[in-house]
Order: sequence, then structure tokens, then C-alpha cells
Amino acid sequence: MIFSFHKSHSGKLTTDYTCFRGMSSAHAIFIAAVSVYLVASTDLFSDRLNGPITFRSSIISTSALGVSVGYFITDLAMIFWLFPSLGGMEYVLHHTLSLVAIAYTMLSGEGQFYTYMILISETTTPEINMRWFLDTAGLKKSSAYLINGILIFVVWLVARIFLFLYVFYHIYLHYSQIMKMHAFGYYLTLTVPSVLFVMNAMWFMKILKGVMKTLSKWS
Repeated sequence: MIFSFHKSHSGKLTTDYTCFRGMSSAHAIFIAAVSVYLVASTDLFSDRLNGPITFRSSIISTSALGVSVGYFITDLAMIFWLFPSLGGMEYVLHHTLSLVAIAYTMLSGEGQFYTYMILISETTTPEINMRWFLDTAGLKKSSAYLINGILIFVVWLVARIFLFLYVFYHIYLHYSQIMKMHAFGYYLTLTVPSVLFVMNAMWFMKILKGVMKTLSKWS
């Protein structure tokens, strides 16, 4: 069935594309789950503990970041290999910033809280990949495509807009602790979320236009 599906969509759906989407979804589910667990279900980054939140880490938190570093290296390599089919320079910028920030916080142990807060935004990845699969399967006019589009809008708004605003607020409240970080980590903490937020906002406007366009066709 898989092979016949590939043949019937020759030139549109390839093994490379399928592996890329599948790998990104698997990583997204893994790292988002770990991020929520560490941030919300453990005391690792709790304000109740003594000491700066910017210097806290654990074996689990550092190991999970190692998985993400490996993923982003592989993902970035595939983007260059199939460029620009999997994304243009905006994806290169996004992945490069993410890779540098994650690698630094993994190796230094600094700023892991903010890294994991940003990685929660990976919850949008499976929905984006599902949109691609539905489109490729010729289901662009199906109810599943519409529901997935609305889900993308909601999850993106929460995880890539509202969550980032909370991160900025948290940075403001804990700025004195962030100033104690090494210079490179300090600038990463201030610049990477800001750049990613601008990109998220631009993509969100495209998503909003897409949802409105799709809903107008269904009305």
C-alpha cells in the first residue's frame, strides 16, 4: 500500500519527504512531552528552590537536549540537501538559531528553563506535518483538513504566541539572574526567543489567512 501510494504521487511524495516529516513529528512529540514534564511536573525549575533558575539542569534535561541537537543537525542537513523543497532561508535561520541555542545550553547547563519553554512550541509540528500529508493525499477539501487547519491555528496561537509572551515576561522578572550567565548565554537568551517570536508571528498571519480562506469556502 505504501509503495502504491508513492507511485501514484510520483514527484510529489518521496521517501525523503516522508522520512523528514516522520522524523520531525517523532522528535516534536518527544521533546514537547519532556519539556512539559520538566517545566510543569518537576521542581527542577521551581521558584521555590534556592539559587538562580538559569543554572539548573539534570541528567534527564541535558540528555533530552542532546537528542534535540542530533535532530536539528540532521534536519538542517536535509534542508540543505533538498533545498529549497523543505523550506527556504527562513527555515535555515530558524534551525540554525535553535541548534546553537540548544547546543549551548546542553553543554553549559545554562538557561535550560528558557530552552525548554521554547521547545514546548514543537507541539505545532505534528499538525503542520499532518497538513502536508492530507494535502499530498488529495484530501485538501476534506473535513479532516479543515479540522487540522483550525487545530494548527489554536495550537500555534497558544504555543508560539502566548507562550513566547510569557517567556518574555519571565525573562523580565528574572533578568537579574540572566545577567549572571556567561555573555554568550546571556545574549542567546535575549535574542533567540525574540527572533523566533517575530518569525512565529509572521507565520501565524499566514496561518490566519489560510484558515479564513478555508472557512470561507466551507461557508
